[in-house]
Amino acid sequence: MKLYDGGRAPNPRRVSIFLAEKGIEIEKVPVDMGQMGHRSAEVTALNPLQRLPVLVLDDGTVLSESVAICRYIEELHPEPPLMGTDARDRAIVEMWNRRMELHFLACVAAAFRHTHPAMVEWEVPQLPDWGEANRPKALAFLEWLDTELAGRAFIAGDRYTIADITGLVAFDFMKPARIARPEHLTHVMRWYRAVSSRPSAQA
Repeated sequence: MKLYDGGRAPNPRRVSIFLAEKGIEIEKVPVDMGQMGHRSAEVTALNPLQRLPVLVLDDGTVLSESVAICRYIEELHPEPPLMGTDARDRAIVEMWNRRMELHFLACVAAAFRHTHPAMVEWEVPQLPDWGEANRPKALAFLEWLDTELAGRAFIAGDRYTIADITGLVAFDFMKPARIARPEHLTHVMRWYRAVSSRPSAQA
């Protein structure tokens, strides 16, 4: 297998953290997204949407979308379980991971992509008003998440899962998106300190 990797960009990083939690190493093909490497002919041939990461299996099958790649890895290496342990648990993890994607990571990404000067050539058209509108949305979600985390250690329950990976990546991406950390949210910050101190967070 080969993983076309975009480094510290949020979605490639999600897969890297997932692999680190599993203790798995896959051959990586580094792609310099700053130099528009994701729009190269090689990457475009694999994923016409020009998005990373992309996993190429030994039989030539191409998987894109970070969660789909994580699902494949989970099926091959079920321990430790990061996407649920039974039907009920898998549904809960999926629910929370989708919430983290749709209501947190997407808002942070929109703020970054539509307001950061470096993204002018990436996000066409760049809509600054839309980017600004997403900053309070991300913070409002964290306000709600704080009440949820009052009663448990991790986002989807008492065990670390892919929902925590998505949340960690989104939280870290707040800095380049110029969204201030909500230091007053006690439970969110306690959760963040815990997940960001795991060795996998350095992946």
